[in-house]
Amino acid sequence: MVTSKSTWYSRQGFWSLFLVCAFPLHVWTIILVFRDFSWVAERTNAWDAIGVLAYALVFAFAESLVVFLAAVLLGFLLPRRWEEGKRIALLSILVLVTTLWAMLGQLYFLWNLSLPDQAILFLAQTGHPLRILYAAILVVVIPTVLIPTYLVLRSDRSTRFILGLTERLSLLASIYLLLDAAGLVVIVIRNL
Repeated sequence: MVTSKSTWYSRQGFWSLFLVCAFPLHVWTIILVFRDFSWVAERTNAWDAIGVLAYALVFAFAESLVVFLAAVLLGFLLPRRWEEGKRIALLSILVLVTTLWAMLGQLYFLWNLSLPDQAILFLAQTGHPLRILYAAILVVVIPTVLIPTYLVLRSDRSTRFILGLTERLSLLASIYLLLDAAGLVVIVIRNL
């Protein structure tokens, strides 16, 4: 079966994939900004805190574009025989899992967590602490990527679930894009 290049992505497919890329980044940005909003407002004023929110949203939009471009390019590496829905579902799940791990990585430092002393001592005595640490992280991370990927590839029900999830997240992500536009307006006003 020969397909044309136009079947890689439709306009709706691009939009859905972009909204999936934008959603977790914007949620995390808003959580982090509201975490810092009060102390910025106390130390300066509320207008500066709104400026911090505006800059953060614009940067989240830029990050969303970068993640979207990476996802689109990754999609071109997928087999051509796959229908667009399966491709969008697979890329969506990979973006969501990747962003969730990135958020957990930031939480590790935000909550000022560290390994227990016994684990640090064990790693130091092995002679290759970084290799063991990376191996342990891979043992945890790889199943969280492979299991959802396998489910999407093997089950039409999982594919439909992910596509339904992306449709539900689309409205919320669209609202975040409106907040991005408002943030850009705030930045322009602040710099006049």
